[in-house]
Amino acid sequence: MLGSTHGTLTTHFRARVVACGEEPHAAVHSMTAAAAEGDLDVSGRPLHATVPDLDRFFRPESVAVIGASDTEGRPRTGITQQLVAWAERVGARLHPVHPTRESVFGRPCSPSVADLPEQVDLAVLLVGDPLPVIEELGQAKVKFAVAFASGFAETGEEGAAAQARLAAAVERSGLRLLGPNTNLNAFEAFRDDLDGPAIALITQSGHQGRPVYTLQELGVRLSHWAPTGNEADLETADFISYFSQRPEVGAIACYVEGLKDGRSFLLAADRAARAGVPVVAVKVGRTETGARTAASHTGKLTGADQVVDAAMRQFGVIRVDGLDELQDTAALLARARKPQADGVVVYSISGGTGAHFSDLATGAGLKLPTLSEEKQRELHEWIPDYLNVANPVDNGGHPVGDWRGRKIIDAILADPDVGVLICPITGPFPPMSDRLAQDLVDAAETTDKLVCVVWGSPVGTEDAYRTTLLGSSRVATFRTFGNCITAVKAYLDHHRFAASYRSPFDEAPRTPSPSFRKAQALMRPGHQLSEHAAKQLLRAYGIRVPREQLVTSAAAAVRAAGLVGFPVVMKASGARLAHKTELGLVKVGLTSASQVRDAYRELTDIARYEGIELDGVLVCQMIERGVEMMVGVTHDALFGPTVTVGLGGVLVEVLHDAAVRVPPFGEDQVRAMLGELRGRALLEGVRGGPPVDVDALVEVVLRVQRMALELGDDLAELDINPLMVLGRGQGAVALDALAVCR
Repeated sequence: MLGSTHGTLTTHFRARVVACGEEPHAAVHSMTAAAAEGDLDVSGRPLHATVPDLDRFFRPESVAVIGASDTEGRPRTGITQQLVAWAERVGARLHPVHPTRESVFGRPCSPSVADLPEQVDLAVLLVGDPLPVIEELGQAKVKFAVAFASGFAETGEEGAAAQARLAAAVERSGLRLLGPNTNLNAFEAFRDDLDGPAIALITQSGHQGRPVYTLQELGVRLSHWAPTGNEADLETADFISYFSQRPEVGAIACYVEGLKDGRSFLLAADRAARAGVPVVAVKVGRTETGARTAASHTGKLTGADQVVDAAMRQFGVIRVDGLDELQDTAALLARARKPQADGVVVYSISGGTGAHFSDLATGAGLKLPTLSEEKQRELHEWIPDYLNVANPVDNGGHPVGDWRGRKIIDAILADPDVGVLICPITGPFPPMSDRLAQDLVDAAETTDKLVCVVWGSPVGTEDAYRTTLLGSSRVATFRTFGNCITAVKAYLDHHRFAASYRSPFDEAPRTPSPSFRKAQALMRPGHQLSEHAAKQLLRAYGIRVPREQLVTSAAAAVRAAGLVGFPVVMKASGARLAHKTELGLVKVGLTSASQVRDAYRELTDIARYEGIELDGVLVCQMIERGVEMMVGVTHDALFGPTVTVGLGGVLVEVLHDAAVRVPPFGEDQVRAMLGELRGRALLEGVRGGPPVDVDALVEVVLRVQRMALELGDDLAELDINPLMVLGRGQGAVALDALAVCR
């Protein structure tokens, strides 16, 4: 931690202590701006990201360094020197501030912020406790500040409380703060001799951005680096929103340890998706989702990381696992042109290499089309007939050493079904590998299609690699098969996503539906609803339930069975009753009045013995044929309400086969959820069974989403299981439901 500054440096003030859970400044600012525009969803949340004007942060006209030093051997001295150099590079006037120094590195030094010779855009705080300085900065109308000091939320509860006080002070001051616990990465020197689209980098841990930063040595341009630290104010979402609007930014690379606010992140990702700017992220760590009701299947199915993964996928954020993948994928997405086709051809001098790479690529979901007979005949003009050229293309080695090599490459790239050519070179074999590399580079200059090379040599000092391949801005060069496949798949997926992206926030409901008013009357705050009451809630939103009646006597049960129609199902119904089957509180397939009478007595006897209070017994229509699914709502600590769909009935316990999304989302996302299920074939009909009514299932999920959006935090959990999806055109029926009110 940087040492505390002298007491005379600032005017101390008593900060208002706020709870750790107080609304952060950025979220409050975003909500206020949205409210002013009337751009809120049905639950009162903003529908568009607020883009902070960070131009004066990255390119300030004037900078104040609070606690500046030129004393040899002091940590602050080295930092001050770096800031002086950075200010000169960006053309900013730098003003040292220190209470006991007249000058720092030959520059006049002001004793306090109030004595600065001009209003400054950016203040860099080289002090151990930034809190006392914030009020002065606000009074001086400083736009931005950076706090390096540590000892805040990263240290535990006491540090979190200190960070909350800092965030509250920033909120009152009107300035925007980067940090605390950040570093000097924002003030790095970027190469200005590189052209083309750039990568903008966001990291919570500065050291984790080094692999991306060093891409400059390979000719890849970087434009910005935002080390967000603890995010007491400015957060990852703010920088994504800002970078996505910068014309020089071709891709945004993020290293994220934890998201500050899920909604803000999704709004920022939505802004990037609208702009067509790819966001690539390493997301580590796990969020706390809070306690879940043990009765809910939905809560058990979706962990916090699963929600993060789904949310990123919804809004086109490309999640990768390692820093090497972050580096390679961001570089490819920033520089590659829009694909002409999604077909990938693997071209190699070795049948084994081609087969190995093709297996990996196909397994990852890349499309490797079989080349046409005509194209294969053309390739065999230069490649021996006994070699396979269907895809992968094996040239046998010798053709790459002469004029035939370029002919083969050009012929492959001329195929309209081919959008990507990948050439794995497992090791150098001069002079043929040198000529192959040069042919690939030359061909890449004449086409809009993507040409990738995997240079497998562990040495990496070969001239064909260092000069020829890395010297090309058109060839994407990788060192491993895995990174190449990951990046190419991300490239094709991103452009496919971007071509059809429609912001779900544009279609999000802004006013409550008539169903909402009906549902409100059925809610019981702090209680779990009985099955009967939960089904009334579903009815309010137009979700079909079986014909059923709630009865409180055996005679009424017999009359109800006659009205519902035999065979019937009988179930105990009570507010605290969840797993009825395990307690013997469900009777299925009752076909006579005597069976109904006996079932009623047995159900009420069991409930009495178990000490379970019932509101009655449900006599239900029995629906047997269909596919059992489950649809549910639960709450994530970051993103709020989430909607889950998966296989239901007993399979929910056995297979845990489910997909999750964060509202708002549209029909396309519901169908994508169903496509993610391992058991999706059941919906299409198996072993001669007919396909089921997928459209009806999609409609139920959308209605459940509407319920989640409108009821918001009032609906803690919803679990429809099973939802019986009937044959095509026959709809879907919620056979059982559990709802918990907050």
